[in-house]
Amino acid sequence: MQKNINIQNKKARFEYELLDQYTAGIVLTGTEIKSIRLSKASIAESFCEFNERGELFVINMYIEEYMHGTHYNHKPRSERKLLLNKNELRKLHREVKSTGLTIVPLRLFLNEKGLAKIDIALARGKKLHDKRETIKDRDNKRDLDRIKKEYR
Repeated sequence: MQKNINIQNKKARFEYELLDQYTAGIVLTGTEIKSIRLSKASIAESFCEFNERGELFVINMYIEEYMHGTHYNHKPRSERKLLLNKNELRKLHREVKSTGLTIVPLRLFLNEKGLAKIDIALARGKKLHDKRETIKDRDNKRDLDRIKKEYR
C-alpha cells in the first residue's frame, strides 16, 4: 500500500515562463528512494544542468537522509542524473546553448510502478512586470471566486 507522493516546485511557475515540459526518470540510491517515499524531499531551489558529456543532472535537489540508514546513507544535496531519450536530450541541450533558456524541475512524483519521476520544463525567466501581472491575475481570480460564492 503506497501513498501518493507529489512534491511541487511552486516558485517555478511564478519565476519562469514555461515553454516545453518533459517527464524524466532519476538515478537514485536505495536510501534516497526510501526518503522520497516518506515525502522528505524538496525541489524548491533546484535546477537542471548538462555536463561535458551531454548528460542532464538535477542540481541542488534536497533529499533528507534516511532515518534508518547506516553508513551507506546518501548526501542530501548531491547531483542526480536524469534519464531522457537521446532526441529529447539533444533538443534540450540545443535550446539551452543557443537561446539561453533554463531547465527547471516542476514536480517530483512516484509513478504507478513505484519509480521516482520528475517533471521538468524548458523555461524563460520572467521580468518584474510579468510577475506583477501574474499577481494581479491571481488576485482578480480570487476576488471573482469570492463574489461567485456570495452570489450562490
